Amino acid sequence: MDHMKINFTVTEFVFLGLSSDPKVQLVLFFVFLFFYMLSVVGNIIIITIIQIEPRLKTPMYFFLANLSFLDICYTSTNVPQMLSNMVGSKKTIPFASCATQMYFSLSFGMIECVLLGVMAYDRYVAICHPLHYTVIMDQNTCVQLAAISWSSSFLSSMVINVLTLSLPYCGPNVLNHFFCEVPSVLRLACTDTSLTELVVFVFSIIIVFIPFLLIIVSYARILLSVLRMRSASGRHKALSTCASHLTVVTLFYGTAIFMYMRPQSKSSRAGGKVIAVFYTVITPMLNPLIYSLRNQDVKGSLRRAITKQKT
Repeated sequence: MDHMKINFTVTEFVFLGLSSDPKVQLVLFFVFLFFYMLSVVGNIIIITIIQIEPRLKTPMYFFLANLSFLDICYTSTNVPQMLSNMVGSKKTIPFASCATQMYFSLSFGMIECVLLGVMAYDRYVAICHPLHYTVIMDQNTCVQLAAISWSSSFLSSMVINVLTLSLPYCGPNVLNHFFCEVPSVLRLACTDTSLTELVVFVFSIIIVFIPFLLIIVSYARILLSVLRMRSASGRHKALSTCASHLTVVTLFYGTAIFMYMRPQSKSSRAGGKVIAVFYTVITPMLNPLIYSLRNQDVKGSLRRAITKQKT
């Protein structure tokens, strides 16, 4: 009983946020509100187009719809809290709410890592084994791969959160962040966090690095296959279907790996907050723009949908 009391001495956390200057906070409020609205609306449009356009009933767009739904969930877990703190006088969050936010934020981030790996495998099968594509990536396989992406990430996040929240938090309670994230919460623990940090690092290897390795191997095989193609138009078409995915992978993985796969003692706290903005706010906003601007199928479907509305 005494141990439990020590663990829950801290009943709420206080956010430092991105800036302490009220004028800067107001500017950031409108900037991030715009980004958030753009992210939600853009991803809803992508999901809607995929649902109503028969030409997009393929595994690639099934996973893209999953990614768009995920991005709505991901950004909605963190941004509303951040916006509220920017304009409100009380920049606190209860311990239980912080735990919930930390769990779902980490879960959605992990799902994105795994899902991007699955999408790379889909492109590999489509380009390197086109004759067997519909057999290998049938509807059941796609649903199973998506289910594995979501369930494995939720379970992994549960393990990390249970370990993090089982540590004693007896003060201070000021989070140098704009939302509850495992590395920033761990810094406030009143005990040695080496074991928990090691577990976080191991799960980062499993959930972040292994899908990333799958992406590297998939695109290496795709590149070899493309180089063997005799037709220049065939090479261009094959690479163009991968361009959007590669751009998203670069944006998301670049920041996620930098944040989670480095020793916490060497992390820059101010830099960490800026990096977190990229993978929690910027990337979910840019994903629908990248897929709509760089993907001919999505652009064509969007034009047809707009034309139907006008007529």
